[in-house]
Amino acid sequence: MGQQKIRANSTLKERTHFLKHLLNDVEALDQMLKNGLIESGVKRIGAEQEFCIVDEHFRPSIKGPDILNNIEDNHFTSELARYNLEINLEPQKLEGHCFSEMEKRLRKFLNKADDVCDDFNSRVILTGILPSIGKEQVGMDYMTPNPRYYALGDIIKAIRGADFELNIIGVDELILSHSNILFEACNTSFQIHLQISPEEFVDKYNWAQMITGPVLAACTNSPLLFGRQLWSETRIALFQQSIDMRTKGKHLREKQQRVSFGSKWIKEITEIYKDDISRYTLLLTTEIEKDSLESLNNGEIPNLNALNLHNGTIWKWNRPCYGLSEGKAHLRIENRYIPSGPTIIDEMANLAFWIGLMEGMPDYVRGNWHNYQFEAAKENFYKAATTGVQAGIVWDDKLYSTKDLTLEVLIPLCKNGLRKCNVLEKDIDRYMGVIEGRVTSGLTGSRWLVKSYRRLNKQLGREDAMIALTHALHTRRLSKKPVHTWKLASAKEVKKIKISHENVSNIMKTNLFTVKEDDLVELVEKIMEWRSIRHVPVEDNHGKLLGLITKKTIEKQKNNGKYKKLCCAGEIMVTDLVTIKPEMDIKMAMLKMIDKKVGCLPVVDNGELVGILTEVDMKIMWEKLEANE
Repeated sequence: MGQQKIRANSTLKERTHFLKHLLNDVEALDQMLKNGLIESGVKRIGAEQEFCIVDEHFRPSIKGPDILNNIEDNHFTSELARYNLEINLEPQKLEGHCFSEMEKRLRKFLNKADDVCDDFNSRVILTGILPSIGKEQVGMDYMTPNPRYYALGDIIKAIRGADFELNIIGVDELILSHSNILFEACNTSFQIHLQISPEEFVDKYNWAQMITGPVLAACTNSPLLFGRQLWSETRIALFQQSIDMRTKGKHLREKQQRVSFGSKWIKEITEIYKDDISRYTLLLTTEIEKDSLESLNNGEIPNLNALNLHNGTIWKWNRPCYGLSEGKAHLRIENRYIPSGPTIIDEMANLAFWIGLMEGMPDYVRGNWHNYQFEAAKENFYKAATTGVQAGIVWDDKLYSTKDLTLEVLIPLCKNGLRKCNVLEKDIDRYMGVIEGRVTSGLTGSRWLVKSYRRLNKQLGREDAMIALTHALHTRRLSKKPVHTWKLASAKEVKKIKISHENVSNIMKTNLFTVKEDDLVELVEKIMEWRSIRHVPVEDNHGKLLGLITKKTIEKQKNNGKYKKLCCAGEIMVTDLVTIKPEMDIKMAMLKMIDKKVGCLPVVDNGELVGILTEVDMKIMWEKLEANE
């Protein structure tokens, strides 16, 4: 996506021209592989660090573009949302102190980001999904002002033909629809690159698929989204669903998502690209100045711009990549499933773990993929994504716990692979010690977040708990200690920060008890009694608010002697309602409640009931506002 003249709304002539270059790129790659024009015998590693930026209240910041301008370093680049930035680390030869050197450079860049963020009263957070992100931060006001991002969002929605949808079930359930692709911006990852020699690529790519589940199980760091406890690595489901372009149909036609694990072991390198061109429509095009086949015939090494652009719009968890370095073509595998954070040492341990396993691939698997079930590898991946370090992993037809598999099989393989590359023994011990400590304690980033959240939620409530977690992630990152050594976050830490409650959506109740208009009034009264509440909204089958029944409404009917004659909620509900929107300022909502002399404000978005505010909520909020002043 780094090319400048990218088009989303191409003419037929432009698409035809681009497609011709795309087909020629594949043919050119086939010829380069056949003629030995791809670099071999060189191993390099690289990484891309995505990170979040929060404001002084530890909520997502809109100042990312300004911070990027002030950093003035071409290693940094923008991301889809204003509150995300990315650092591109320079490749390192896989040898000696490459990991500790990469860690040193990453710390240098993040220290620079910390310093500039301080000037904007902002903070850097390393996490797979920012805990404090809310639905308002996936609105268009938070999209980075880049025409390419808007174009990509428009074309994906046009192909889909409907709003984007999320339906993720874990401990909690999240069902949402949204009008743009900023759901995808909730994800931040630590993407790892490994250069692979052409003669090894098929085996190494299949091996990368096989180890994906076990690696992810030990590295999860994204269990929360919008205050809901979902998958151990919720990024997997979120990314797949947030840009899913498939439409729902009545038939059992199989369509792969553009974000996918894959469907089979590969037999040749270009098979992946050919399959992607066959399956996925063009999203973006660009001007191609030089044909790749012509370049080859002239003795030049082509850029394969069309192939790289199309490949960049297909987000495989293990993605093949073609690149040029100092005039030489090379192939890489990009690991895209590892989350960002929660600390640099955790990320570097994850990197060393994956690289070591890739280089420690056993000889007995080479060329023998017919002996292994691809479906088992895919199953392991999704089990790891849903349950993380608690997952059971099938390996060599045996069911292991993540702990036993990592300690007994994977870490020895990893160490062997790193030693083959002459990586310093002290680096091997340091990074593998982190992985070992993590799986032995069972405290991955995900488990720390979940345990801390459950503790905080009981004391503070959902909204304040998410802010407290974000603050805790920041302070603990600065300690430079790996996550498995962290203490759980506590409510005492909230006293150190000034929590801002600006919008109604920050404090409204969303776990609502509602009735339909033909439900018995007796049911309404029982719900109030059982749940100790004084207000029950009445809605239709589509969630549209029809009215409200309060304790006073029922008492008034009883005093008038009409209660026994009435049987349905629709007959006594109040329909002349005072409602508010989720984005309304909290102080304005307070004034409205006082002015209209009501004890409850239903929160409505496009006619649909999304929450409720009561006088009890307002009293609690007033006390918090006074405490912060």
